[in-house]
This record gives sequence, structure tokens and C-alpha cells, in this order.
Amino acid sequence: MRLGSHISVAGGLHNAFQRGADATCDSIMIFTKSNRQWAALALTEAAIAEYRAAAAAFAHIHPVAVHASYLINVASADPVLWQKSYDALRVEVERATAIGAGYLTFHPGAYTTGDERGGLTNIGRALRQLLRDTAGSEVKICLETMAGQGSTLGNRFEHLAELIDLGGGDERLGVCFDTCHVFAAGYDIRTPEAYAATMAEFDRIVGLERICCFHFNDSKHGLGENKDRHEHIGEGQIGLEGFANFLNDPRWADHPAHLETPKTRTGDDGAEVDMDPVNLAALRALLREQV
Repeated sequence: MRLGSHISVAGGLHNAFQRGADATCDSIMIFTKSNRQWAALALTEAAIAEYRAAAAAFAHIHPVAVHASYLINVASADPVLWQKSYDALRVEVERATAIGAGYLTFHPGAYTTGDERGGLTNIGRALRQLLRDTAGSEVKICLETMAGQGSTLGNRFEHLAELIDLGGGDERLGVCFDTCHVFAAGYDIRTPEAYAATMAEFDRIVGLERICCFHFNDSKHGLGENKDRHEHIGEGQIGLEGFANFLNDPRWADHPAHLETPKTRTGDDGAEVDMDPVNLAALRALLREQV
């Protein structure tokens, strides 16, 4: 697998590559704009050129995945929020396309004041329109698996299958498989047997070919508790064996997997420790030589 992390773009998108290299990443995930604001500064030709120059200089770091803003909620029953969310999602795909990123991952959304059926319908409508409005883009649009907190959708494999179907089954539609979220949603991945059963269920319902990328996060909470709380690799309820199951599955050999674990920790000496290299080393130590 191509292991990496969610990397800061402070000072310009191009800076993510040097930071990724410093963290020992093979691949990186970035925001192209503030994840907590609707507005986005325009991507200038100069900024895009600078980004592409950095991508060429750090060609060993690939692919690049973009994560959409957390504000986006195309499951909403509120027509004003739905339109605002859709417009923001379209901009996210356009920005990912401009820099040549491979993937755009977004949270399917929460139905809040509506209901599950209406929420799925609203997301499907957004996907169909998004595919039309960004026709010609090669960016894969990835629905992230979710933990199932509140009215959030995407915690059941059936949700993902229905959303892909509502999107016309387009080949640009994929899934970002988040380990913490899937575990919190009630799908066990901790042992080889549990992992095999969960992946077989995903294949039956959605199709393994739809998995484009992974988020590798351990879970602070237990199986099926529907709580989205990430933990350092091997220090949560999933444990090291759970990640070894993915890392040593040849089906994912070329897939990117990005950390969303806490960035720092205070060491015994009181100094701040950069945890991305620590977590990536923990993952790489789980790789077995392929026969």
C-alpha cells in the first residue's frame, strides 16, 4: 500500500509535498481550501504551477487525494443548505481537477430534520448533477464510510451501494474506506476471519472494485458504538492485527491509505513528538514479505 497522512497546506498547496516527505509519506491527502469555511480563495495559475512543480520534484509521493470541506451536507432536506453544499462540492471537484489530484473524498451527509430515505435521495441527486457538471474530469469522487453518529448516512454498506446506483453506477464513483468509521459502524476487522467476512460482505453489497482509497485510523471506542473518535495505530480498539489484515492483502497493494490520527503527542521529556512518522512506522512494521 501507499501509506501517507493528511498533510497541512499552510503557506501554499505545494508545501504539502515537502511536509509529506518529512513525515515519510508515500502518498498524501490535503485540503485545497479551509475545511471549516465555505469560501475558497481562487486557485491562481501561479499557485497551480507551483503545486505541479512540487509534485514533479516529489514524484515518489503519489497519488494525491483531496478531502472536501466538513461543512458540505448534500443529504440535507433544507433546499438552501443543499444548494450551498452542492455548489461547494462542485468547487472541490473542480479544484482537485485543476491540480491533477486523483481522488476527492467527501462525507455523504446527515439527514438531520429529514429522514433516511430523503437523505439518500438528496445525496443521489447531488451525485448525478455533480457528474454532469464535472464531465471530463478524471477525479474519482469517493463516498467516505461513516461511523453512524446521529443521522449521518454512509455507515451501512447498503447506503453506499444505493448511492452509487443513484449516481448511475458511474465509473468515477468510488468509496474511501475509513477503518475507524467502519469498525464504529459495527463491521469487525480485528482478526483475519472477521476481516475476511467484512470484506466479503462489502464485495457482495457494493463491490470491492469501488474501493479507491483508505483512511487508516484506530478507534477510541468499541465495535458498533457509532462514535467517530480516532486513535493512534495499535493503541485503540482495532489493534495492530486489524491493520495487518489490510496491509498484507494483495488486493490493496497499489491503493493509498492516509492517516487521520492525532498529529502530535507530548513525550516523556515534555517535548512535542510528531506522530505521523511514528504511526507510519507502526504500519510498515506490519508488512509481511509477499511470497
